[in-house]
Amino acid sequence: MKEKIHPEYHEAKVTCVCGNSFTTGSTKKELRVDICSNCHPFYTGAQRMVETRGRAERFRKKYGLDKK
Repeated sequence: MKEKIHPEYHEAKVTCVCGNSFTTGSTKKELRVDICSNCHPFYTGAQRMVETRGRAERFRKKYGLDKK
């Protein structure tokens, strides 16, 4: 490998919005995520409401696909 072209690799602290935190390796020292394995529906088996209010309406309005 060539020297002095690769970014530094750090031990990173990952923090989820649910409050869970863990460490991993990354080029950044701190990461924030919306969903982790503690709160993801695939792993927990429970449904979680993700904030999507207004997304469909904004899409329809943007592309002129209003309900009729």
